[in-house]
Amino acid sequence: MKIVFLDAATLGKSDISAFKEFGEVISYDLTKKEDVLKNIADASVIVVNKVIINEEIMQNAKNLKLILVSATGTNNIDLQAAKRLNISVKNVAGYSTNSVVQHTFALLFSFLNHITYYNDFTKNKKWCDSDMFCDFSRRTSDLNGKNYGIIGLGNIGKKVASIASCFGANVFYTSLSGQNNNSDYKQVSLEYLLKNSDIISIHSPLNEKSKNLITKKEFDLMKDESIILNLGRGMIINEADLAKAIDNKNIKAGLDVLEYEPMDKNNPLFNIKNKENLIITPHIAWASIQSVDRLIAMMVENLKEFLKEQ
Repeated sequence: MKIVFLDAATLGKSDISAFKEFGEVISYDLTKKEDVLKNIADASVIVVNKVIINEEIMQNAKNLKLILVSATGTNNIDLQAAKRLNISVKNVAGYSTNSVVQHTFALLFSFLNHITYYNDFTKNKKWCDSDMFCDFSRRTSDLNGKNYGIIGLGNIGKKVASIASCFGANVFYTSLSGQNNNSDYKQVSLEYLLKNSDIISIHSPLNEKSKNLITKKEFDLMKDESIILNLGRGMIINEADLAKAIDNKNIKAGLDVLEYEPMDKNNPLFNIKNKENLIITPHIAWASIQSVDRLIAMMVENLKEFLKEQ
């Protein structure tokens, strides 16, 4: 059996040697669209993250029996075509919860404690010139007592809610799907959440209800100087409107996802005046060492289950 990784670089070049137990393993860091068919010509199993696998590709990959998706989303796979062609598709879920939750609070505390500002302050030797043992040019703020609104109370959202509560935050949430009813926290409308939250944390998938959810209209409802964190999907927030809100309402934003990834060089967020109010990380919230190791182990289990079914 030949197993081909089409974009192994998306796993951070982690150890994939466990797959060698099942056959020959070929690994490509990245695969261009025009090279997909060539790279999987005689593969029985392919492992993909972002590479698009459409019906034409599956029809021409004569030995292909299984597609392992190294992610939760399967929107890059033509699932209907795979079913018609009797090709199994197996994804993974829940592997990155701890990593995303931790990154959420890393972004939040960077704002509440002015970490980037004070790091620059000391390294630029401003503290050396101070007459006092501490500095009050920026005032830190407690999470305790703040209103923490969560959009999307799935596994990640629930863990964020639990931790925010441990810090003494007043947590409430809105469920876009209407399916997440949790008696531990108050469920509110999106409008209420936007108007009353000091911190808004997005942990929703991208779908018809969440796409372009936060635009100028929603930013106008938010408190001045509130914090919004997006750990869901980039297209949930309108980035042009966010850029204006950062400058006009002194809103702070921590983003790990954007509409276009890698980030477009013409993104309006590059042109904001209040640059201290924006932290962007390149879609790394999911990618702790432990999460990637867990993801690989789950894919191995998916392969084992598939072989048992044959």
